[in-house]
Amino acid sequence: MPRNSGMRPAAQSLFAAALIDPERPLPEGITAARGKAADRRFAVYRNTVTVTRIDALAAIFPAIERLVGQEAFRSLARLHLVEEPPASPVLFEYGAGFAALLERTEPLRPYPYLADVARLERAWLDAVHAEDALPLDPTALGAIPQERLNDVIFTAHPATRIVESRFAAVSIFSASRGHRPLDGIRPQEPEDGLVTRPGHTVEVRRLAPGAAPFLKALIRGETLAAAASHTLASHPGFALPAALSVLLEAGVFTACTLLPARME
Repeated sequence: MPRNSGMRPAAQSLFAAALIDPERPLPEGITAARGKAADRRFAVYRNTVTVTRIDALAAIFPAIERLVGQEAFRSLARLHLVEEPPASPVLFEYGAGFAALLERTEPLRPYPYLADVARLERAWLDAVHAEDALPLDPTALGAIPQERLNDVIFTAHPATRIVESRFAAVSIFSASRGHRPLDGIRPQEPEDGLVTRPGHTVEVRRLAPGAAPFLKALIRGETLAAAASHTLASHPGFALPAALSVLLEAGVFTACTLLPARME
């Protein structure tokens, strides 16, 4: 392994840049044991680091790798690592901008759903590592007086994630991760995805139209009445009872509280 201890910040930056970009030359002043040239050892070290990071991205985005093929995926991963070097030594934190790379890669234009599938995969991993919390018991709402339900405010579970898509991202995500063919899926059909972890297992499900903006409003701290009102304005057919039941069953919330009663 090349010796780089005692480097100045500028030299460290050059070393890090060369480490992720094979087009860059070996930084000056890097030597191996006994003063020997370190070009060959550095190349081996750089390749090991690059392969490790690409493997980490493949572990984060297995559906994307299956959809585009291993060779294409590894090329995309190399490009991503050069354009957006990892900001953390923690491997599972890689890939925050990978979906954006897929969106702007010209050969992938015929497959615009790939970016949202990648966002679902990233959300899935974020949910895995989110803080543990007990989901709200659905019966908790039953203890609230009927006339006060409009004033309920919910607290979101730390693992809750929403991915809104103009494409059939949830169906494609599920099929690819389940090693199933995409036959019968209409890619242009919009699907919003809900990612939760009510227990030890991450769950990804398709939300009914209107449920995603409704849930986003609740996560922002809007009351049940305000969130429902805003959602119905844009989705007149929104079924509030059914949507709320699905969200509670999915473990989206951890608590519900009431706004203080207004003084008349």
